[in-house]
Amino acid sequence: MCLLNLKKVSYMDRNKLPGQADQFSAGRRNFIFTTAAALAATSLTSFPFNLFSNHSGGIKAIAFDAFPVFDPRPVFSLVESMFPEQGKELSNVWRTKQFEYCWLRTAAKQYKNFWNITEDALVYAAKKSGVDLSAQKKKELMNQYLNLNTWEDVLPALEDLKKKGIRLSFLSNMTDEMLTSCIHHSKVEKYFDHVISTDRALSYKPAPNTYQLGIDILKLKKEEILFVAFAGWDAAGAKWFGYPTFWVNRLELPIEELNTIPDGIGKSMNDLLSFIDQ
Repeated sequence: MCLLNLKKVSYMDRNKLPGQADQFSAGRRNFIFTTAAALAATSLTSFPFNLFSNHSGGIKAIAFDAFPVFDPRPVFSLVESMFPEQGKELSNVWRTKQFEYCWLRTAAKQYKNFWNITEDALVYAAKKSGVDLSAQKKKELMNQYLNLNTWEDVLPALEDLKKKGIRLSFLSNMTDEMLTSCIHHSKVEKYFDHVISTDRALSYKPAPNTYQLGIDILKLKKEEILFVAFAGWDAAGAKWFGYPTFWVNRLELPIEELNTIPDGIGKSMNDLLSFIDQ
């Protein structure tokens, strides 16, 4: 396992985007992005890596996206058990449309909450896949999003983080009701100080006003809040906003080509703990 540290890079340095040569030397910038590209091109057994370990001592709170904590796979297992022949296609279209609809409605200022968008995406996916989606089956599939369990590595990690005195919250596109239901179902209420849904901003990540909710509710500076993402695009959005960011890359995907990289990447919550301890 490889761990990369660039301890001489300051927090201000790592928030500069390519092109700001007057404040961020071209040599250092090229080194960072070349290194990140090389890491992304290698086998993901090289994770975790930590580019900027020198900031982590200032972290007072963690804002989690929902899915580093909650495991969504049973939703799609149920799809495939209901529709053995078309289930894989239906699942893929459903996932894709969920986020397409979030971004389209945000761009057009035509907001619907995440529960309703998820239902709309499911109806579209069923039509696209040629599936006869009864009202009962739709209800069963939607209700899976209210009863998600945690991934196996989550509870020990949450316990460790609370012992460190780090405040924990969610900052997710899921509605308050969806998040609260999953929290109760998986019995993790005692670990979380706040449940923050982007529904409060009537928008979706990666819009800046959604990430601002973390600062407004936690009453901390952005550099004191570590954002923990499940998706590469969400990690990029949080970095654009200015949060120190860790990507729990459970799907072992390459870094998004968005001219920004997370402060740390790992495949599990154990890698997040290692990042915090640096």
